Amino acid sequence: MILPRDSIRARLLGLAALLIGVALVAGYLAIAAILEDFITGRFDAETEAIADALIAGAAIDAEGHLIAGPAPTDPRFQMPLSGWFWQLTQDDQVMAKSPSLFDNVLNPPQADFQGGPGLGPAGEPLRVTRHLFTLPDSASTLAVTVTAPRAEIDLAVARLRRPLAISLAVLGLALAAASVLQVATGLRSLDRLGRDLRSIRAGRTEALPLPAVAELRPIATEINALLEQNRAVLGRAREHVGNLAHSLKTPLAALDNALPPDHPGHSLIARMDRQIGWHLKRARSSAAPRLLGQRTPVVPVVEDILLVLGGPIRDSGLQVDIRADSDTAFAGERQDLEEMIGNLLENAVKWTSTRVRITALREADQLRIMIEDDGPGMPDEDHALALTRGARLDETGPPGTGLGLAIVADLAALHGGELTLESSDLGGLKAGLRLPAVVRITAPRG
Repeated sequence: MILPRDSIRARLLGLAALLIGVALVAGYLAIAAILEDFITGRFDAETEAIADALIAGAAIDAEGHLIAGPAPTDPRFQMPLSGWFWQLTQDDQVMAKSPSLFDNVLNPPQADFQGGPGLGPAGEPLRVTRHLFTLPDSASTLAVTVTAPRAEIDLAVARLRRPLAISLAVLGLALAAASVLQVATGLRSLDRLGRDLRSIRAGRTEALPLPAVAELRPIATEINALLEQNRAVLGRAREHVGNLAHSLKTPLAALDNALPPDHPGHSLIARMDRQIGWHLKRARSSAAPRLLGQRTPVVPVVEDILLVLGGPIRDSGLQVDIRADSDTAFAGERQDLEEMIGNLLENAVKWTSTRVRITALREADQLRIMIEDDGPGMPDEDHALALTRGARLDETGPPGTGLGLAIVADLAALHGGELTLESSDLGGLKAGLRLPAVVRITAPRG
C-alpha cells in the first residue's frame, strides 16, 4: 500500500520508523561499545594475572641477574607467533621470554600501563600490558610485558556483534509492526468518521453518530450543527422565496386581468412574469444547492408526476414506459428531483405524438435519467440554444415560458450533474440527466 506524503498515517508511520531506526542504531552502537569494553577488559585481566604471576615468580640470582620463575602453563604462549607473548627485562635487556616469541623480542613503550596498543614481531596489532617492578637486592630497572593478539579480541567482539545486530533487527521489525498496529488502531475512528460523512453525502443518514473517541466528539458535534444550520438556512430561504413570488406575481396577475384582451401590455407582462419566475427559481435553487444527508427514490417521484399529468396523458392517448429499478435513488431533495423530472416530463408530454419513455439507472456513483419522446424533436445545432433561459425555438408550438430546460440544467449543475439533449431512437428528443446517486457504502474490514 502506497501512502501519499500528506497522509496522517504516512507521517505517523514515517516518524515512528525514523525514531525506531535512530533508537536501534544508537542502541546498537552503545551496546556494541559496552561489549567491546567488557571483552577487552577480560583479555586485559587475563594478561594482568599472568604479569602478576611472572612478577611473583621472578628472582635475582647471586650475580644480580633477573631470573624467571615458573613459566605460564597456557599453551597459547607455546605456539609460535601466536600473539600471546610474555617477556622479562632488566635494564632493557631481555632476560626471559615466552617460547612463542622464538628469537624475536618485544619493544613496548617504556611507560607502565595496562591494556595499551602495541605491535608484534611481524607488525601484528597487540594488546599490551607492561609493568615496572623492583626486587630486593636489585637496583636494576625490571619490567614485565604480556601481550594478547588484537585480532583475537576483535573476533570475539564480532561474534557478539552479529547476534546483537540480528536481535535488534528483529526488535525493530516487532516495533515497526507494533507502530503500524498502533497507527491503524488510533486512526480507525477517523476512518469511521470518514465513512459516516460519505454516508451523509450519499443520502443514507442525516447526522453523524457521536464517535467513541472523546477527541472526535467535538468535531462530530460541530458537523452536525452545521448540517442542521444548513437545513434551517434552506428552509428560511425557500420561505422568503415563496413570499417574494407571491408578492410579485399577484400584482402582475391583477394587472394582466385589468388590461383589455388586445392590449400590447399583455406580452410585456408575460415577459416580466417569465423573468421573475426564472430568477425566483434560480434563487431558490442557489439558496442551498444540495442539502446533505438526503435520499430520494426515483420511481415514486416519476409516478407522482405522471399522476399529476394523468389528464393530458389520457386525453392524448399517450403510452408511457418506465424502465427503472425500485432502489434507484437520488442523493438530494425530493423537491429538486420533482422539479427537474417534472419539467422534462411536461415538455415531453407537450411535444410527443404517441409515446414517452422514462429510463433511470445507476452507474457507479452517478444517476442517469433519460426522458424520450417520439415527437418532432429538434436539430442538433439547436440543443445548446434550447438550454438558454427564455429561449423558445418554436413560438407556434404548445404554450410555455422557455424556462423549463434552463431551470433543469441549472438545478443539475448545482448538484454537480448536467442536462444533455440529443436525438432519441423513438424519433423525438432525448433529455438526459446525470445526477449524484445514493450508493451502498460498505465498511472495509478491520
